[in-house]
Amino acid sequence: MAYLPTELLEHILCFPVLKHVDICNVSCCCKRLHDVCHGRGKVWGHQYKLRWPRLQRFYRQNESCDWLREYKTRHRVGIQIRRTVESISKRFFTEVVLGDSFAEIESLGMPEHFCEDELLFILNSDKRKSLTLKYYAKKILYFLRQQNILKSLKNFLEKPTEQQSALEGAVLVDQYCNPLADVTLDSISAQLDEITEKVKKMLRIKNPSHPSLRIAQGQLSPLLCFSKDLSLVDLQRQVICALNSVLYEQLQYKGNECDYYNPLNSYIHQVLLRRTGIPISLSVLYMTLAQRLGVQLEPVNFPNHFLLRWCQKPRGSEDIYDFVYIDAFGKGKQLTAKECEYLIGHQVTADYYSAISTTEVLLRMVGNLLNIGKRGEGNEKSYQLLRDSLDLYLTINPDNVQYLLLQARLYFHLGIWPEKVLDILQHIQALDPSQHGAVGYLVQHTLEHIQHKKHPVTPEVKRRSAPEHLEVQYSVGLIMKHKRSGYNCVIYGWDPKCTMSPEWISTMRVHQLSNGANQPFYNVLVQDGTCRYAAQENLEPHSAPLEIGHPEVGRYFSEFADTYYVANEELQTRYPEDMDETLCTVREFYHRLTSSAGNQEEAPTTDQNNQQAMSM
Repeated sequence: MAYLPTELLEHILCFPVLKHVDICNVSCCCKRLHDVCHGRGKVWGHQYKLRWPRLQRFYRQNESCDWLREYKTRHRVGIQIRRTVESISKRFFTEVVLGDSFAEIESLGMPEHFCEDELLFILNSDKRKSLTLKYYAKKILYFLRQQNILKSLKNFLEKPTEQQSALEGAVLVDQYCNPLADVTLDSISAQLDEITEKVKKMLRIKNPSHPSLRIAQGQLSPLLCFSKDLSLVDLQRQVICALNSVLYEQLQYKGNECDYYNPLNSYIHQVLLRRTGIPISLSVLYMTLAQRLGVQLEPVNFPNHFLLRWCQKPRGSEDIYDFVYIDAFGKGKQLTAKECEYLIGHQVTADYYSAISTTEVLLRMVGNLLNIGKRGEGNEKSYQLLRDSLDLYLTINPDNVQYLLLQARLYFHLGIWPEKVLDILQHIQALDPSQHGAVGYLVQHTLEHIQHKKHPVTPEVKRRSAPEHLEVQYSVGLIMKHKRSGYNCVIYGWDPKCTMSPEWISTMRVHQLSNGANQPFYNVLVQDGTCRYAAQENLEPHSAPLEIGHPEVGRYFSEFADTYYVANEELQTRYPEDMDETLCTVREFYHRLTSSAGNQEEAPTTDQNNQQAMSM
């Protein structure tokens, strides 16, 4: 072996069946093999690429690198990340939002791309197992990606105004609110390239010599810039007509009037996917396409209905009547200044017709999301949107007292980041001393919250064998069906009697049930993503158990075992006798169903017996 050429030894040691432990052992055999397995050599480079293929994009081709050092670092990061993720459930099980846990990941000071790769490795493992680990890994990945996107947004805001693209800003907003989605500026631009080519094809039919057909990608044609020559305005008009034809007739883009307050309308990748949006998102799309074709449109922060304006007179004019206003939400309809007022039903001053900056476009876009979050139902999804939009808004406009106070109140309500709440309140007091009343109240209660966290409450333990729990028929982990509503769900908690308020009991008409509120009630995760509180008489074990696609499943369960969910350690601590009961129920109920189905298949019908007798 020692006398073989180096290339051949490397080839042998790069055989796929050999793992890093084998290479370590081989390198200890003799000096010759130790030299072949040196850190910058082919062998450790192969091991690194074989184990972590997603990381190859961070290295240049044929780059000279100490692969052994990189391997050790990545391996160590993986162990640290996994330990941290595994510890979170035990410490933050009762928390609605994992605020304080994220600081631990940041304080590890490890390469971000290594952290993300390990989290993705956890998420891509067997989908039915390690559900709790995946639940927290997903939340941490969400947080880490958002931190990187915020850095990109800050860099974007520091660019000169003329270098800020509304499309790039819209993509950053989209990425921040959807950090786990595969949204990139390149992918969005590629889709706009395709639409641009369709518009050029339409233009080519109408006017084969149109100057827009000669524009290099991403560059404006000087021929189509604003000019005194009315013939050039006609050329621009041809572009607008072709764009309207492709966008609204051929591709069927439209304003989403039926579901206007859906946040998906504000995310540029969803606008392209669903071909529907609200005025501002459609305007960003429309304006970007027009610019690629040589027509400069400007965004107009018109109240309640975002518009674009197109100058018909010499460049530099600020007379509102020298512009045509384009309603991207209304299929590209062209309006006069007076007609714009009909959209909102009242008159406005000339200031509302002015062009705005890219930063102001982003503030309005984020403001829309913020309002949707405030309109939400107070569930985790709406709180997440509210937190994300507040983060974005205050990154763009960090001294807005109204939204700083809202952020402090939100964090206080959710019980997260109390130290950060105090920092926000201090900043508010410095900006606006008149807010001392609201600030003082929040400071006092936040300090009480910090003290309370130092003395956590021992969780309640519910044993089925306790006399007051004898009427509880079902247990955590069972997959159920609601008899009346028909929804599928999994039980993650129960009470021997209904514990909700009299108002809730009255609103939900619990008194109309046979046993009213005086019966066991169950906390269930429903297939549609909601959490409900269901009466025992309305539930029954599902005849054909299925996975429940609820985002909170991993918070309570560690595994889906075909017919039931296995409670994780934290849930088992609170319901220590439930898993044994769940296993008994599963064996009894589903064995009985299987036996019954088998008997039905084996037992011949009367007709079959007659046919058998005749054949005999």
